[in-house]
Amino acid sequence: MYSHAYAGEVALGCVLADPTGELRSLREQTRVCPEPLREALIDNARWEAPFILAGARKGAARGDAFYVAGCLFRAVGLLAHALHAHAGRWVLNEKGAVRAAGELAGAPADFAVRAHALFAALGTTARTLGTALDDADALVAEVCAAVTR
Repeated sequence: MYSHAYAGEVALGCVLADPTGELRSLREQTRVCPEPLREALIDNARWEAPFILAGARKGAARGDAFYVAGCLFRAVGLLAHALHAHAGRWVLNEKGAVRAAGELAGAPADFAVRAHALFAALGTTARTLGTALDDADALVAEVCAAVTR
C-alpha cells in the first residue's frame, strides 16, 4: 500500500461522521495533491521505471515471465501514479489506475490500451519478453516526456 494513499483517502473519502470538524479540515488541506508529493511521484517514475525495466531484461533473457511481469507491474504502476500526479489527481491504489491514467488529458495516446497490452503479449520466451520490454521502454519514455512538460 502506498503511504500517500492515506492522505488520498482523506481527500476523496466520504465523511460519515465528524463531530469535531477535524476530518473536514484535513479534507480541505488534502483536496489538491500537495506539490512536493506531486514532484516526488513524477521524479520517482522518471528514474525507477527505466531502472526496473533494465533489470527485467536479465529475467527476460532467461525466459522468466514471472519476474518480467512483476517488473512491468511496478513500472506501469509508477507511470500511472506519475500521470495522476502530473494532473494533480489522487490515485489510491492499482485498481483501475491504468484506465484512469489513460483518461487524463496529459496521458500519451492509448496509454491504457498499450499498458494492458504489455501484459497480454508477454509470452514465455526471451524474444517475446524482450519485445514486451521494448514496448514498455517506449511507453516509459513517452510518459516521462509528458510529465515534464
